[in-house]
Amino acid sequence: MTEFSERVEQVSISGIREVFEAAGEDAINLGLGQPDFPTPEHARQAAVDAIEAGKADGYTSNRGTPDLVDAIVEKHARDQGVEVAPEGVIATAGGSEALHIALEAHVDPGEEVLFPDPGFVSYDALTRVAGGDPVGLPLRDDLTLDPETVEDRITEDTAAFVVNSPANPTGAVQSPDDMREFARIADEHDVLCISDEVYEHIVFEGEHRSPMEFAETDNVVVVNACSKTYSMTGWRLGWVAASERRAERMLRVHQYVQACASAPAQYAAEAALSGPQDVVDEMVASFRERRDVLLDGLEDMGLDVATPEGAFYAMPEVPDGWVDEVVDRGVVVVPGEAFGEHGEGYARISYATDMESLREAVDVMRAATDAVQ
Repeated sequence: MTEFSERVEQVSISGIREVFEAAGEDAINLGLGQPDFPTPEHARQAAVDAIEAGKADGYTSNRGTPDLVDAIVEKHARDQGVEVAPEGVIATAGGSEALHIALEAHVDPGEEVLFPDPGFVSYDALTRVAGGDPVGLPLRDDLTLDPETVEDRITEDTAAFVVNSPANPTGAVQSPDDMREFARIADEHDVLCISDEVYEHIVFEGEHRSPMEFAETDNVVVVNACSKTYSMTGWRLGWVAASERRAERMLRVHQYVQACASAPAQYAAEAALSGPQDVVDEMVASFRERRDVLLDGLEDMGLDVATPEGAFYAMPEVPDGWVDEVVDRGVVVVPGEAFGEHGEGYARISYATDMESLREAVDVMRAATDAVQ
């Protein structure tokens, strides 16, 4: 009798989903990693125009439409001063598929993948799906990943390490010096650095820099998406940027699991990347205001929290029973252990919600804190 693969048996449903299902229908959802802004109108209209013109009815190139690939190439030149060849770009079904094909193309069974812990839930799961061994690395007190921690943990079995800045679930932003060091480590140890830059434009303090800017070899693969920057999570449009030889291997995976990204989404993404960027600035300014309201509330409760410099998450240290108490009172937050063993004792709070709901949620969290202390 056919059973199930060992790889899939190692993967369970996300702890984030478990919290959602436990909450009531009227709960304030501070667990969702999704901007609450509309997709820019010009991006929506580009998809409508493509559909009405019959341009979105068939497959596109495996890599993506030529115009979208060019827009991604130009985006990297504009935002990071990095030259990426069109042959080094693949449009994917969101950042999730981009991460998946990067791991599948570079990790053999039994090889290690290092990543931040607490870190995005897919790093562990997709490493297992690829047959690799996930290795979570503890963070600094400010919840950034220390390059020295990465370098100390590299062995002959290490295939790749993941860098995520701005980070989910912490909101931490790595410094330019850190990114330079990650590139050096990738070069000197001949190990792949996968740089997850999905939140790159949502930065409040500091600046986003990519390891690709500093690398002297092609040992950096960038994973990115329109999901967070342009509030396009439902469109499922991401990409990888890499050298031509690495992209060719990832394309081998992509063409069989996906064929091509959704055609309407590709036209929307092209417009988002190439069009006016003021909508991004407005969204980031709003997130900064919400972050400050949340931080003031958490600090007033007496909770220790590293100031998140980007993304739209805060990750305070919380007392035992805090998450359950908050959820029971009608506010969804996610326990830190859902993001790795080093997340125990923390909670992830998303402030991608309207200010009125956020203020109400802070009052609920304050009452919950008083109840468990």
